[in-house]
Amino acid sequence: MKKKTNPELAEAIYLAKKTNSELASAISVPTRQQAKINLEDIEKSKETTVIVPGKVLSLGEVSKKIKVYALGFSANAKAKLDKAGCETKTIFEALKAGEQIKGKILK
Repeated sequence: MKKKTNPELAEAIYLAKKTNSELASAISVPTRQQAKINLEDIEKSKETTVIVPGKVLSLGEVSKKIKVYALGFSANAKAKLDKAGCETKTIFEALKAGEQIKGKILK
């Protein structure tokens, strides 16, 4: 495996390997292959917790309160999720805090 140049991502992969191997393999893909998920795709999900191994983009709206973990959020997507009352955290923040990340991984 090639060494990741983003130290935050490398640490997130290391922490994820300890607790959730499926998450670790999802976030260890090359940056160009990371998921880019719109809010409308999150809205379609029937899960209460979703994991995005990439970036959340702002196309669409969210009408339900859900917990979203992602590697990154666009500014507009974060604002829309906050307005809908959703809980948002980056995967790195959650893993560093020792949280067990469980939910459906959207790709």
